[in-house]
Amino acid sequence: MYTLLSQVSIQPWLATIFGFALGLCLAYVIYVVISRARAKAFQQDLDRQIEAAKREAENIIKSAQIDAASEAIKKKEQFTTEANQIRAELHETEMRLAKREDSFERQAELLQQQGKTLRQQEQEVSRRVRNTELKEKQLSVLIAQQKNQLLKITAMGVDEAKELLLKRLEDECEHEMSALIQRKVEEATEISDEKSREIISTSIQRYAAEQTCEVTVSTVDIPNDDMKGRIIGREGRNIRAFEKATGVDVIVDDTPGMIVVSGFNPVRREVARLSMERLIQDGRIHPSRIEELVSQTKSDVNNKLLQLGKDAAVETNVRGLSNKVISLIGALSFRTSYGQNVLRHSVEVAFLSQVMADELGLDGSIARRAGLLHDIGKAIDHDIEGNHPTIGANYLKRFSESPIVLNAVAGHHGDILADNPYTPLVSAADAISASRPGARRETLERYIKRLEKLEEIAGGFKGVENAYAIQAGREIRVIVSADEVDDDAAMKIARDIASKVEAEMTYPGEIQVTLLREVRCIEYAR
Repeated sequence: MYTLLSQVSIQPWLATIFGFALGLCLAYVIYVVISRARAKAFQQDLDRQIEAAKREAENIIKSAQIDAASEAIKKKEQFTTEANQIRAELHETEMRLAKREDSFERQAELLQQQGKTLRQQEQEVSRRVRNTELKEKQLSVLIAQQKNQLLKITAMGVDEAKELLLKRLEDECEHEMSALIQRKVEEATEISDEKSREIISTSIQRYAAEQTCEVTVSTVDIPNDDMKGRIIGREGRNIRAFEKATGVDVIVDDTPGMIVVSGFNPVRREVARLSMERLIQDGRIHPSRIEELVSQTKSDVNNKLLQLGKDAAVETNVRGLSNKVISLIGALSFRTSYGQNVLRHSVEVAFLSQVMADELGLDGSIARRAGLLHDIGKAIDHDIEGNHPTIGANYLKRFSESPIVLNAVAGHHGDILADNPYTPLVSAADAISASRPGARRETLERYIKRLEKLEEIAGGFKGVENAYAIQAGREIRVIVSADEVDDDAAMKIARDIASKVEAEMTYPGEIQVTLLREVRCIEYAR
């Protein structure tokens, strides 16, 4: 009975233990399943992150490759640009060296010719020395004979006779020396004239510039005559405001379809002309609008002057100029001299000076710089007293220009003495540019007066029958009477006419005097 009761009481306890153990096992199994599921999910999430990191790394690598390629392309382009620039500089240097080589070759040829001439002169001098020695021997014999004869004939002493003979010998030697010196001077003059003509003709041929004669007209076209009343304004307030803002005179007369802008300063006149054209196009003409447009136009014109100056500096390859100097160079574009545009004239003088300097073995860049700046004083001679060479040289001193350039600018018209070889080069180039055909123009009245003055001067000499100015005043042809004037007198009259023209007239270039003397014999057969 007790045993049965014990078995009955033990079974629930075992069941409880078994259930608990079974629950633990089940919980463990569930925990393992959940842990594996979490581990699998974590692994998948980790794989996704790794895959995303790989893709991001690939994108970063591709972006870096693209940036590197772009940077490489930029470096390559920069290298190509620098290489092209270096190549251009090398080409320019090569051209300069080639020019200098040509100049050295010409100088070598000239030296060879001069050496040949000197050898010939030495031979001539040696021959003359031998002849002189021979003559001296002959003279010694003659002097001894004359000495004995004089001593016999006269009561002259030995010392007196010696002094007389020495004086006679001295006179003969001085005569021969004068003739020799005159001949050598003439030969040197011929050689120098020939060489200078060769250099100038070569310079003109190598720089073939277009004709620069221009006509400056300060007129503004208007659409109708009603616009004149709007420009004048009520009681003239608009035209007064315009003249005050621009510093020029506006002439409104009965001429149909146009008004005239007058002023001594060409830049001011250009500002006024452009401002008037803009006012007419805009249609709003009143004092405040006039001041606004004039201010804007001044700024535009100043920018244009700077750009024109930069273009001229680039064209002539002149570097290191201040913007103020460059603006003045651009202002020369609005200045004319006898109708010749001063800026184009300055560029032409720069190139001609360089060519002549290269021919003479000088520095072409210095000559080119001096030629470009030689007339810069004309840009400000309306505002400063004095002649334009002095004004230009004083202005360039402020910007530390070299003494060579300053002397060339101040002395290209002969106002001061030249202290370097570049000043006469610039002066010659200035004369070539100004005197070549088509460079400058004259008014009809001045042109006719110059021709009449030429004919009047030539006709005032004795023996002149007719005088004609031809070739636009570059030649005066004189016909003289063959009965009153012989050949020697004809040469003298031609020289006297040329001298009088130089003394009494002002003209560009040179004037040729051609004198004709002929004898005409007329008979009739009946």
